[in-house]
Amino acid sequence: MSSEKQAEEAIVSSLNETMEHEEEDQGDNSVFSVKSLLWHGGSVYDAWFSCASNQVAQVLLTLPYSFSQMGMLSGIILQVFYGVLGSWTAYLISVLYIEYRTRKEKENVSFKNHVIQWFEVLDGLLGPIWKAIGLAFNCTFLLFGSVIQLIACASNIYYINDKLDKRTWTYIFGACCATTVFIPSFHNYRIWSFLGLGMTTYTAWYLTIAALAHGQVEGVTHQGPTKLVLYFTGATNILYTFGGHAVTVEIMHAMWKPQKFKYIYLLATLYVFTLTIPSASAVYWAFGDQLLNHSNAFSLLPHSAWRDAAVILMLIHQFITFGFACTPLYFVWEKVVGMHDTKSICLRAVSRLPVVIPIWFLAIIFPFFGPINSAVGALLVSFTVYIIPALAHMLTYKSASARKNAAEKLPCFLPSWTAIYAVNMAIVIWVFVVGFGLGGWASMTNFIKQVDTFGLFAKCYQCPPSPSSKHH
Repeated sequence: MSSEKQAEEAIVSSLNETMEHEEEDQGDNSVFSVKSLLWHGGSVYDAWFSCASNQVAQVLLTLPYSFSQMGMLSGIILQVFYGVLGSWTAYLISVLYIEYRTRKEKENVSFKNHVIQWFEVLDGLLGPIWKAIGLAFNCTFLLFGSVIQLIACASNIYYINDKLDKRTWTYIFGACCATTVFIPSFHNYRIWSFLGLGMTTYTAWYLTIAALAHGQVEGVTHQGPTKLVLYFTGATNILYTFGGHAVTVEIMHAMWKPQKFKYIYLLATLYVFTLTIPSASAVYWAFGDQLLNHSNAFSLLPHSAWRDAAVILMLIHQFITFGFACTPLYFVWEKVVGMHDTKSICLRAVSRLPVVIPIWFLAIIFPFFGPINSAVGALLVSFTVYIIPALAHMLTYKSASARKNAAEKLPCFLPSWTAIYAVNMAIVIWVFVVGFGLGGWASMTNFIKQVDTFGLFAKCYQCPPSPSSKHH
């Protein structure tokens, strides 16, 4: 038994050394250089900033819309509920990554020029069928996650400059976001993650303070929830809010010591609560049921320099989040075309460009800011973030020998395999029935309604009908 433990410790030590050597090789040997400080991150703090920054993004602007659909109490309770669920499944993903990497290290497999991804973890632990399932759900989720960022960019900039319609702004920002092909990996998001979280923090507190300062509009009503279809549409948007796991493995792989990731997502989620709950509550309190027809919170707040600053910061952050969502897709495409091991940044950038084109196209077809979040949450996030990790964890450790030789010990707060299986099964059943089933029905009903109302390729989704109503 002690020899097995020593072997496991040796593997973990080897993993650490490998990651540290990668850092040394890829850096420029100057610890205090500007490049090292701003560009090449892999610490626990970098991972925390990446998780927190990637989690909030444009969803800040749609949560008040969700609150109007389901009521304030349900909105707050479900945020906490799905935040905790999301943190647990992120923990499961981190455990499975360490298990996969530990097994590969025993086989003397090197990952020096290879980024491990979620579908490869599933392949190594559960076989090719699970690889195909993971690849399909993850890539589709990331594809539409990137689409949502482009839609959000166009929706936001319109509130500063409405001389161009939202579709034209989508063309422009699609070209801007295509420049993310030059960012090699998650190592290189250090400064962007830090700035991104600062931007969403400003925006969240701007929404909170501006809504409270504005006060309640005359005749404000808070009727939600009034219809089941609206209730579950809002619920799936919140499910989507805490579903940033599609990049968890890539963020872990970028860490120098990935086994320290375990509780980072939970700590990031706790910080995110301080942004999402106050801002959504305050805006819903101020504007109430008006939000049912305004999925972007910016549209109801009065024009001011503070609002313009928030819009600009969110635009920059959405560019960053686009990169976060697209980078794993870039990696997959590089592996398909045989460019993943290429050291030339320019060559890799050119090979990545075909990934951006369908994203650009889909953002123009379905410009439904808000409703598309719920549809993606129900149909994709429910599986990618919650169901697949829980099932994969149960199947990986179904045998007594797998449990006995697990690379990671059980968490101190749940030191029983029976309890872990019970939690995982409860998550699978709940998310499948409520998230995918009821949420899928509600979000697709709402999505189809938007298509019927505005049509595909809508030129200016939810734009004011006349110049006199541009600002509220």
